Amino acid sequence: MNKAALVSITATILLFLAAGTGFYFLYTHYENLTVQASSTLGRELSLEEQGEIDANPDLKSIIHETQKSVVQIEVTTSDGKNVGSGFLYNEKGDVITNAHVVSGASEVTVKTSDAKQFSGQVIGKGETDDVALVRVPDLAGQEPLAITKERLAETGDEVIALGSPLGLQNTVTTGIISGTDREFTLDPYRYEGVYQISAPITNGNSGGPLIDQHTGEAVAINSAGTDSGAIGFSIPLPNVLDKIENWASEGTEVKSEEPEVEEDTTEEDSSTRGLTGEDFENSASYLIGYFYESLDTRDYLTAYSLLGSRWQSEMGYENFREGYLHTLGVRVTNLTGKLSEDRESVLVTGTVEAEERTDDKKTVTSLYSVNYEVAYENDQLKILHGKAKRLK
Repeated sequence: MNKAALVSITATILLFLAAGTGFYFLYTHYENLTVQASSTLGRELSLEEQGEIDANPDLKSIIHETQKSVVQIEVTTSDGKNVGSGFLYNEKGDVITNAHVVSGASEVTVKTSDAKQFSGQVIGKGETDDVALVRVPDLAGQEPLAITKERLAETGDEVIALGSPLGLQNTVTTGIISGTDREFTLDPYRYEGVYQISAPITNGNSGGPLIDQHTGEAVAINSAGTDSGAIGFSIPLPNVLDKIENWASEGTEVKSEEPEVEEDTTEEDSSTRGLTGEDFENSASYLIGYFYESLDTRDYLTAYSLLGSRWQSEMGYENFREGYLHTLGVRVTNLTGKLSEDRESVLVTGTVEAEERTDDKKTVTSLYSVNYEVAYENDQLKILHGKAKRLK
C-alpha cells in the first residue's frame, strides 16, 4: 500500500511572534504554542510588508493556495490499493483525475491537504480518454481550483506539477512546457494534443493539476511520464472540459466491473480510523508539515484551523496570529512521528532554527526542539498541543 509521507518543508519568511523575542516568547509564555518553518527561497520582508498576502501572489503563495484544492486519491481494487492525485473542479465536490487512477475501483478515498479523509464515487470515466471525475459529497461547497477553459499553453510556459508521487502527498515540481501536440497510445488510452513537460510525473502523481506559474490556474491534468522520470505528459483541460462538465451535470455513479473487495481490518481500530500505525505516524507528521507551510505563507487562518478545539478555546485566532509577527524565518528539520502505546495519538518531534527580530530591531538566530501531539477529533486529525525547548 502506498502511504502518505512526511512532506519535506522548505518554506520562506514567516511573520510570527508579536512581542520582540519570537520563539523566546513562545518558550517562556506559551508552553503549548506551536512554531513554524521557512527556507532561503524568499526575501526578508520589511515590517511594513508584514501584513496580508500581496494582491499579486508569489510562487510560494500560488503553490500553497493550489494545494488546498489538490487531493490524494487512494483506490481499492481486486489487486490491492493504488495511490493517485486529483483536484477540485466545482462546488459540488467533483474531483478531476485520470481514468487509469480509478480504473477497477471498488472503493475511493480522498485525502485533503489538511489530512482530512473522505469517501468518493466515480461518476465519469473515459474509455479512451485518460480522464475521470470523482464526486466527494463532503467537499461540496469548497472553493474549487481555478482552471483555464479555453487558452492552450505554449512551449516555454513555466508550470508547476502537483500531486502525490510514490504516495508523498502534495509534492511540487516545477518546469516548462517543452512541447505541444504530442500523440501516443498507452492501451486502452489514446493521448492526443497533450503537453510535454520538463516536470517529472511518476506513480501517484497522475491526476494532479499542471499549474501556470504566473496565473495560478490549472492548465492540464498530469497523466504520464517516461521510465526515466525526466519527461512528463499532461492533458490540456480545454480538450476534455466538455466531457467533464457532462459527467458533473449527470452525476451518476460509474459501477466497477471488478469483483467486490473484502475489507481488510488488520490493525484497524477506532483510534487510528483504519490506518496502520505507520500510516498514522506519517499522516501526523504530514499535518505538522502543513501547519508550518500555512504559517510560512501567512495563511494563519488555515494554520489555526489545524489546532484542536481545546487549544482554540484557550487561545483565540487574533492572539494566535499576533503571536507570529516578528519571526523572520524558520527552518524545520527531522520531523518524525511515534505512535502512542494506546494508539490514540502520535507524538511528532523535530528541530527548528528560528531567525527573529528583537524589539531593538536586531536579528537573532535560535535553535529549538519541538514536539506536538496529534490525534483524531471528530474523525479528523488535529494538533492537540505542542511544546518548544530552547537548545541555544
